[in-house]
Amino acid sequence: MTIRVVVADDQPLVRAGLAGLLKAAPGIEVVAEAANGVDAVASATATRPDVVLMDVRMPELDGISATRRILSQAPGRPPRIIILTTFDISEYVYTSLREGAAGFLLKDTPADRIIAAVHAVAAGDVLLSPRITRRLIESFARHHRPAGSGSADLGALTGRETEVLHLVGYGLSNTEIAERLTLSAETVKTHVKRIMGKLRVTSRAQAVVAAYESGLVVPSSAE
Repeated sequence: MTIRVVVADDQPLVRAGLAGLLKAAPGIEVVAEAANGVDAVASATATRPDVVLMDVRMPELDGISATRRILSQAPGRPPRIIILTTFDISEYVYTSLREGAAGFLLKDTPADRIIAAVHAVAAGDVLLSPRITRRLIESFARHHRPAGSGSADLGALTGRETEVLHLVGYGLSNTEIAERLTLSAETVKTHVKRIMGKLRVTSRAQAVVAAYESGLVVPSSAE
């Protein structure tokens, strides 16, 4: 199946480079390009892509706000959004994950990894490894320490689901969680899906954010 992609970046050379790279990759079709956040939202609405590569800093509407609009307005299955940034650790990254982005890429990421990332998020996987996601969120959370009763309400989760979310928040993969809890990887996957549904989040990264904001998981420096 061909993966339909929208590329949004206000820098013409960067946008053209990304679009050219993806057009040359088997199984990927660039259905639109956007030079600002407003155009990105319009393009996503018109073409209904599988994946959006979204620059975090753009005129008229920034990438995070555009991400929020696309995900809230998308009929049916929303696109998976990859945030593009020049910063490896920043509030932009944390906020984009919280808003529902599937992950992020640095603009100097090698071409083969960009292509692999598009395939990964289109398949529903987390763009970043769980441990990298955790380190990014921990870095931000050290300066915005949750008080133990954040915005995320975990009351709807079962005891087992809370256990699973706790381990997700500490960066364990489904396989590692399965080994830790003596479950099958498929069972853990089902738990994660139910957790995301109950917390009304659209990605595993958002579930990690919820674990931190609720106080279920604390940054390692505070342990």
